[in-house]
Amino acid sequence: MKQKLILWISVVALLVVVAFMVRDFFSSTEESSFNPYEYDLAKLKQVDPAQIGYKEVGQIFPEIEGLAGIAIDSDDNIYLAGDNEVKIYNAEHNLEKTISTSQKSRCIGVGENKVYLGAEGRIAIFDFDSNRQAVWNSVNEKSVITSIAVSKKFVYVADAGNRIVYQYDHSGKLISEIGRKDIGKGILGFKIPSPYFDLLLGHYGELWVVNPGRHRFERYNDNGELVSSWQRTSMGLDGFSGCCNPSNIAMLSNGSFVTSEKGIERIKIHQPTGDFLTVVAPPSLFKEGTTGIDLAVDSNDRIYVLDPVQGVIRIFELKENI
Repeated sequence: MKQKLILWISVVALLVVVAFMVRDFFSSTEESSFNPYEYDLAKLKQVDPAQIGYKEVGQIFPEIEGLAGIAIDSDDNIYLAGDNEVKIYNAEHNLEKTISTSQKSRCIGVGENKVYLGAEGRIAIFDFDSNRQAVWNSVNEKSVITSIAVSKKFVYVADAGNRIVYQYDHSGKLISEIGRKDIGKGILGFKIPSPYFDLLLGHYGELWVVNPGRHRFERYNDNGELVSSWQRTSMGLDGFSGCCNPSNIAMLSNGSFVTSEKGIERIKIHQPTGDFLTVVAPPSLFKEGTTGIDLAVDSNDRIYVLDPVQGVIRIFELKENI
């Protein structure tokens, strides 16, 4: 009798265990897929209006297929690159010229009476009459050109495929490679998980390069030596998150950085020290999933934001009360 009682208790216990297993198996997907460590991007994309220090004051609709790159020269002429053409607007945002290129460009740089276009692994150079002046071929089959900056002496090219910055002279001769890992000199090496790798020339001719996989800004001199750096990793407004941010950068007249991000589509200002200052454009202004938000700044510190999904250049000014 005692053995039968134990047997029945065991059967009931087994049925209870099975019942719990069945309940867990058939429980709602919403409950079972809950991840307490998952970031709430929707919440992170919300920005307090008090933290937005800029206002949108205008737009340019260039009607370029594959709008991908923007640059502004010292006379505030605006250069826009995309598939098969470059359009040049004057400071009043009137179309002045169209350069036919017959190629799909990823980025653009501007020199004296020339435009430099990054097309996959090559650099094509055109004059303002649509004449191709030169083509600098890729270093190897891995090259993906993502950014070009032109100084009086050099042309700097960011190659996301090879994770390096090339320094050329104006004849196309490769002078040096910048940013290759050298721990002894404090150079960590560029970490580029995706093809977003930007650079710019500062107001004193110094080279600034984003190391996006490390959320880090690095400053180099003409000899390719690392001079300084700053890094901000944060899910909040005070830094950058994800695999590779910021994706694009520009610089204001006071040396502060304008930054754009992917994952959390927003434009911010960081002071020369790296400290967060204000938001220019919150994620709500962009379609979800927008990437490749290129940036440029004119002589009046107006910020030009290339929105590739909506095919528009958005123009922002500082609010008067900031």
